[in-house]
Amino acid sequence: MTDFFATCPKGLESLLASELTALGAEQVQETVAGVAFSGSLETAYRACLWSRLASRILLSLSRFDVRDDLDLYLGITQLPWESWFSARQTLAVDFTGTSPSIRNTQYGAVKVKDAIVDRFTKRGGERPDIDKHSPDVRILVHLNKKGEASVTLDLSGPALHQRGYRSATGEAPLKENLAVAMLLRAGWQGEPLFDPMCGSGTLLIEAAMLWSDMAPGLLRTRFGLTSLANFDRGLWQSLQAEASVRAKRGRQKLEGLHLLGRDVSEAVLRRARDNAKAAGFAEQIQFEAADVANLSNPWPATPGLLLTNPPYGERLGDMPGLLALYQQLGQGLRQGFQGWRVAVLSSSAELLSCLRLRADKQYRLFNGGLECQFRLYQIAQDAVASTRMVAEDFANRLRKNIKLLDKWAQGEGLDAYRLYDADLPEYNAAIDRYGDYLVIQEYAAPKTIPENVARQRFLDLVQAAVAVTGVEGDKVVLKVRERQKGESQYQKLDAQGNQFEVHEYGARLLVNLWDYLDTGLFLDHRLTRRMLGQMAQNTRFLNLFAYTGSATVHAALGGARFTTTVDMSRTYLNWAKENLKCNGLLNGRHHFEQADCLRWLSECQEQFDLIFIDPPTFSNSKRMEHTFDVQRDHLLLMGHLKRILAPGGTLVFSNNKRHFKMDAEGLVNLGLKARNISNQTLPKDFARNPHIHNCWLITHDEVQGE
Repeated sequence: MTDFFATCPKGLESLLASELTALGAEQVQETVAGVAFSGSLETAYRACLWSRLASRILLSLSRFDVRDDLDLYLGITQLPWESWFSARQTLAVDFTGTSPSIRNTQYGAVKVKDAIVDRFTKRGGERPDIDKHSPDVRILVHLNKKGEASVTLDLSGPALHQRGYRSATGEAPLKENLAVAMLLRAGWQGEPLFDPMCGSGTLLIEAAMLWSDMAPGLLRTRFGLTSLANFDRGLWQSLQAEASVRAKRGRQKLEGLHLLGRDVSEAVLRRARDNAKAAGFAEQIQFEAADVANLSNPWPATPGLLLTNPPYGERLGDMPGLLALYQQLGQGLRQGFQGWRVAVLSSSAELLSCLRLRADKQYRLFNGGLECQFRLYQIAQDAVASTRMVAEDFANRLRKNIKLLDKWAQGEGLDAYRLYDADLPEYNAAIDRYGDYLVIQEYAAPKTIPENVARQRFLDLVQAAVAVTGVEGDKVVLKVRERQKGESQYQKLDAQGNQFEVHEYGARLLVNLWDYLDTGLFLDHRLTRRMLGQMAQNTRFLNLFAYTGSATVHAALGGARFTTTVDMSRTYLNWAKENLKCNGLLNGRHHFEQADCLRWLSECQEQFDLIFIDPPTFSNSKRMEHTFDVQRDHLLLMGHLKRILAPGGTLVFSNNKRHFKMDAEGLVNLGLKARNISNQTLPKDFARNPHIHNCWLITHDEVQGE
């Protein structure tokens, strides 16, 4: 009896143990991501040829303690490598695990390789060459946490999930052994099998191989065992001949078997058909082009198994489209698949919840390193598709807002405006329209709301928003605000560098919905910007804390004699220049200054007729000399602004601090007077949120000046 080890993806261990037992293995013992077993050479050969679940079959050579790299070197040197392969064969070493003296796997692999090569050169002068990609012999060494090294020889060659029929795959290929695990966990027994998002067809091809008793290794041309010195060619050929006979006999079982795959992409379906043809099942598996949004039952009179691995993108930007996809899938299942069993693999419990189905069973499987849930459902015979929309009360409110605001915005010449702003407390988010796009921004839920409840409500909101607006999922942008510290709050979200124009009272303004939490345009300042344009004729205009310069654009369009735009960010200043360029205004009359605005203001010697300043509520940027608090420091700010505000000029002062209180007495002492115009500058689409900003008109107090 010889010791062997079979590796597999996590979650498949018990299935693999049962399979190996059926193939004649003894002393079978499960461990994490693998199964240890004993048997004859024939047992190992059968496992290589017939295992549908294993990734590799390894021959155990030795175990020894490793205190340092010298122990590793000596332990490897003492093994009789020349009895397993010759110096004329190529070699690769895979090393896993670390210790205080072997701190990385690359170093461990080098020490093992050196030990093997040194043994060969000392005994005959020749040494095997290294081939990391396609070696004749692959040696695997694992160093566990207790300091014990296990040394094995790979009998598989290329990983066993590579059956030999798949020449090309889709973007996220499902490994063949995971596909088999899904079939086994779903309890498929030859009933009609339907995959509505079949991709490269792996589930259906593996089902055909399983049902027809075709050995998964029958199509493979390479195995590691054939390169070893003890290779028994006669035994191997007899096992292959037996497998061929069984496959031919098994094809009769495919008669009358219903296997159907659908996919929205014709290009993907071409690959699936090529794969099925290479596996020998071109006639047995049917493929059709169809969108899961229009899911229909291919065999209404014969309930079967719908088995699928839908996409479950890891990027936040994928989520809106995926929510819609899973919702459509669940709706289609309830509507047309009564009596069917359904099995779905996904890494996202949130997406699976969008199916609105109750699982009978659930398993944990791993697709590569990604932990997934495999859920089994039974669609009741009396199941009906619900006509009630997810988050129906929110959906009704959004419809009402759209009816009120879309026509208004069109009449105003606006492409960017707010549709919803936490109108219902349980659906705590803002929804903005930017042309053909939606931006959905989540607000932090109250601490009294469990995190999972808040998350589900937000996902329901996204689903309903997509359904109500009709905006395609890939044009819905999610922005999830989280409490962050330091510079992390300014990190890019999903840097794509995409900008496009929106229109606002005749101005063209660039927005970027993807790269930052903000989009480059503060929608609540829209009326303020229009007012600046109306006031700007023949003025010297200053825009401080200018952000992307949208106020400068309005002032320039309004006839400002010249403009000065100041911001600390080069990115925003470049954006401001592009905004002016879009409007044909980038010329010598418009100046840009990259500077700490407070320092620039204290040193400025110019005067301006119209000033717009919208400072942050608080800033402790490393590029500023001091911290800034708008409540604490606004009088100091006004003192500097008074000095550069021309006689008869106007200062428009805005900020977003809730409950901001203007120091009226302090202003009088400075010789300034202020008028609160917050209500006049609150746009219609922000009427529910009157505290979103404060806006003041400030001028010289002419009476005091006299």
